[in-house]
Amino acid sequence: MNFWLMKSEPEEFSIDDLERVGSEPWNGVRNYQARNYMRDGMKRGDRVLFYHSNCQPPGIVGIARIAGKARPDPTQFDPESDYYDPGSKPEDPRWLLVDVVFDRRLRRLLSLDELKTHAEALGDFPLLRRGNRLSVLPVTAEQWNYLIKMEKQHGPA
Repeated sequence: MNFWLMKSEPEEFSIDDLERVGSEPWNGVRNYQARNYMRDGMKRGDRVLFYHSNCQPPGIVGIARIAGKARPDPTQFDPESDYYDPGSKPEDPRWLLVDVVFDRRLRRLLSLDELKTHAEALGDFPLLRRGNRLSVLPVTAEQWNYLIKMEKQHGPA
C-alpha cells in the first residue's frame, strides 16, 4: 500500500463535498509529475491525506482512499472545460485521473503551520519543501503514521 497527500481548494471541492458524494474523480490535474504519481504509483486501496489549500488555515482535514487505477481524464477533451487541452487526443491521452473515496474526517485540523513545527520528525515531507505546488504528493509510511499520531494529540497551544 502507498500513501499520498492530495490538495484541493475547499471552494472548488472540499472534504465536505467528498463526504457528501462518497466518491469523486480527481480530475483537472495538469502537472506531469502529479500525473505520473497517479499513473505509476497509485493503486486501489492506497490511502490519501485530504488537504485543503489556498484557504485559512490550510491543512490536512481528512482521509480518503484510491478506488482504482488511473484512467484518462475526460475534461481534457471537452472544449467547454477549464481543463481542456487541445493537444491531447483520445487515442493518446495526456492527462489522467483517479477516483477518490471518502474514508473519514480527521479528529482535528493538522494545519500547515503545525506541520512546519514537526518538520524535523517528518523528514523530507514533500508538502514542506519550499516552492512545492504539486496537488498530488507521495507520503512515506513513517510520515503517514506520524501524522495519524499527531491527529490524536491535542493541537498546538
